[in-house]
Amino acid sequence: MAKFTKGNKASPGRPPGVPDKRTELRQLLQPHAKDLLQKAVDLALDGDLQALRLCIDRLVPTLKATAEPAATALPTTGTLSEQAAAVYQAATTGKIDGDQAQTMMSLITAQIKIKELSEMEERLTALEAIKYDKP
Repeated sequence: MAKFTKGNKASPGRPPGVPDKRTELRQLLQPHAKDLLQKAVDLALDGDLQALRLCIDRLVPTLKATAEPAATALPTTGTLSEQAAAVYQAATTGKIDGDQAQTMMSLITAQIKIKELSEMEERLTALEAIKYDKP
């Protein structure tokens, strides 16, 4: 087994086959799960706020924030530069909020990267065909 060496930021970590501490704790608690859950419910019903919060957090998970759809229709055709300009215009005139504009610009940026990689792949394939097809 490798040992941690001074100056090595990437420690060897947990060796294969050694269980995680959380797994060991789960296995230790598993035979008592029903009784522990009943105790937490009983405490919650008796007014223990921490037990109540624990029960409610498990029953009703915290809602994740979701963005509303854009209130205005933005162009999905045209060049990516034109689409980005439309998003910028909509954000600066207040038709969409900043979060929506940022999300849309991130999507356009991702499309640009995909397009760049696709074009680069096509060019590389063409160059390799020329190089390897020569006698």
